Amino acid sequence: MTALSLQNVNKSFGEVHVLKDINMEVEEGEFVVFVGPSGCGKSTLLRVIAGLEDASSGEIRIGGEVVNLTPPSKRGIAMVFQSYALYPHLNVRGNMTLALKQEGQSKALIEERVQEASRMLNLEPYLDRFPSELSGGQRQRVAIARAIVREPKLFLFDEPLSNLDAALRMNTRIEIANLHRQLGASMIYVTHDQTEAMTLADKIVVLRDGRVEQIGSPMELYNNPANQFVAGFLGSPSMNFFPAQLLQEGDDRTMGVRPEDLFLDDSGALAARVSHVEKLGGDTNVIAQVNDHQITARLFGQHAVEPGQDLRLGFKPQNAYHFNREGMRVD
Repeated sequence: MTALSLQNVNKSFGEVHVLKDINMEVEEGEFVVFVGPSGCGKSTLLRVIAGLEDASSGEIRIGGEVVNLTPPSKRGIAMVFQSYALYPHLNVRGNMTLALKQEGQSKALIEERVQEASRMLNLEPYLDRFPSELSGGQRQRVAIARAIVREPKLFLFDEPLSNLDAALRMNTRIEIANLHRQLGASMIYVTHDQTEAMTLADKIVVLRDGRVEQIGSPMELYNNPANQFVAGFLGSPSMNFFPAQLLQEGDDRTMGVRPEDLFLDDSGALAARVSHVEKLGGDTNVIAQVNDHQITARLFGQHAVEPGQDLRLGFKPQNAYHFNREGMRVD
């Protein structure tokens, strides 16, 4: 069954056309990530799905039902915000149970759901604490637990890890992935972080300027990007781009090679001068200039490469991507 279906969804704020003919589906139990640069419309799209913003045109279906005119509280969704949005005067238990009490659920059912969500997210020791007594990671887990107890048709996450430090982001990311596996629920997750997108998603929706650039699994998009924007957005370090005429006179295409596909080769096609080296222990990132173009080579292991050094880089032809003047992928 399809958990969510969007057909020709548009959203304008006055003269500004923010979402442009969005068409996509989320299947039952699927984890879908909206990713793209700031201002691409991903959070606006999430808010339109939630009913916090009205679509200017198009159809939104949740669980097979058209919900364009349905208020947020009746759409069967639960949303987790970047800001946590916890009530400071309520303790953890109070924040988790408020919506259920407002729905008139029984005390027994409320207690059962609170205990189950607390167990999943290791919140049992904190049920009587207030938000001010919790760390950022604990507050985010409470916000997620508050969504879980409602047993929604669709979970919506709006950049939930942005306020956490790097270590907490990784730990919470793992918790969310485990949670999805346990619940088997349909989830939509908004982020500008392509690492979060690649590691969490069953399916990624790449957005730019209010339009869908490409939809597919993380590896489909990584290995078969439809255009230069998707190729450059997914991957860290990002794909290298340079004129194909550097290697073949008269070739007006742009060539793309991922950093991990470059290697040191005395007879390699690219003559480069090293400008910076990132020695990461397990990997070595070599940032170099090829003519006027900066490229990055991600070398496995440790290498005695230093800034100012001249070297040559090679790559296998089958690992190169080509894009036309419009930025579309071509053979």
